[in-house]
Amino acid sequence: MPIEVNNESGTEIDERSLLDVARYALARMRIHPLSELSVIAVDEAAMEQLHLQWMELPGPTDVMSFPMDELRPPSKDDEEPAVGLLGDVVLCPEVARKQGEQAPTRHSMDEELQLLTVHGVLHLLGYDHEEPQEKAEMFGLQKAIVDGWRDERGITGPSPAPTTS
Repeated sequence: MPIEVNNESGTEIDERSLLDVARYALARMRIHPLSELSVIAVDEAAMEQLHLQWMELPGPTDVMSFPMDELRPPSKDDEEPAVGLLGDVVLCPEVARKQGEQAPTRHSMDEELQLLTVHGVLHLLGYDHEEPQEKAEMFGLQKAIVDGWRDERGITGPSPAPTTS
């Protein structure tokens, strides 16, 4: 699966784990292995600009998703997934660090970025959390993906709790 991770944030991040968790999430969602994804880490100033430009909200946020081909997971197990450009997941390590420190399950910036990568991928696949039922579905799926990825790698301890609402 062609996934590109670019760190433009000036903060050292575990790019390999972001690539790995994104690949795991896309496989779990049965997205065609030739579909393309870009994950970009930016600093707070760049994220604040994107947040204002696209959401008309002030201040930096943790993650933003910019879909391209609006791919969706196949609805049936035997349905062939479509190939295309998923889009971009933009992360802000500085915001992730703060959220990890303030989360009920205190965790590292990299753990928060892994969670946010899955969150961003789910947004690219059409999931949202505006309504309570949507939020329950998306956050349940997000937790299952992060927990499955951590279990496969033998990562112990509590999974990061969602900090994105």
